[in-house]
Amino acid sequence: MKVVMMGTPKFAVPVLEMLHKKHTVLLVVTQPDKPTGRKKILTESLVKIKAKELDIEVFQPVKLKNDYQRIIDLKPDYIITAAYGQMLPKELLDQIPAINVHGSILPRYRGGAPIQYALFDGLRETGVTVMYMAYQMDSGDIIKQEVVQIYENDNYMSLSERMSIVGANLLDSVLNDISQGIKHRIPQHIDKVSFAYTLKREDEFISFHQSTDSIINRIKGLSPEPGAHAILKNNVIKFYRAQKSDIIDSKAVPGTVLQSKKRLIIKTLDGSIEILEIQAPGKKVMNIKDFLNGQTIIKDDDVFIEGSK
Repeated sequence: MKVVMMGTPKFAVPVLEMLHKKHTVLLVVTQPDKPTGRKKILTESLVKIKAKELDIEVFQPVKLKNDYQRIIDLKPDYIITAAYGQMLPKELLDQIPAINVHGSILPRYRGGAPIQYALFDGLRETGVTVMYMAYQMDSGDIIKQEVVQIYENDNYMSLSERMSIVGANLLDSVLNDISQGIKHRIPQHIDKVSFAYTLKREDEFISFHQSTDSIINRIKGLSPEPGAHAILKNNVIKFYRAQKSDIIDSKAVPGTVLQSKKRLIIKTLDGSIEILEIQAPGKKVMNIKDFLNGQTIIKDDDVFIEGSK
């Protein structure tokens, strides 16, 4: 088939690789380069990097709704999307059929952050859906789905990487079926719809006035990018890995630092949490042993504030 592939993060790279191997990719559409890191270095998406490696033309419209004629002019058989990051305009969908690889078992977790929300909610399994695209967000008919287990030590990166392989293989199966005239369409159950909207800055904030499990799950869902953060003495401190602690102090308020010498233990609503990987302002991500060796930012009895920054 002749296809235009649209995607941006690492989740979409295996999809692009499969399409390049088995079909004709006329064009790759991805989000514009964006500044990243402390130095705000302009960075290409991982899909763009892979497309350049494969010698496929790349298109990066700032707003697809105003700049999509180039895709129509190529007359692809299908548009294939995987975590692209912009809504496809109705005018484009009316002219070219589109298939999406989505990181959840729809209709649960429609939106831009389904993998993160599965981790936030402490699920033991999630999955991938290949679906026909409709103008309303993630509302199209389901073609095929596959369940993916969530392991205890999973974070966003590890789960996303596994799901991306499942998604590429599932899409391969779907396109094989379509090429043989086999088409599946299962309407979504509207009464089972839930949403996982694209994350905002405030979604990355950790309140210690929550259960230990909830905090650990949020850290997992935000690791390794962008990292969960909390505020102490006007410092934004990021956490990348944590575990439940057996240290108990029923009198301390949530957010209180119970230990800060050899271990970093912080009071939660129902217990305490031990931080295992951390990032201080202006520093790289460190394991907790290296961080605590000589640091002066966090001390016993300090209290992390309530409120994002």
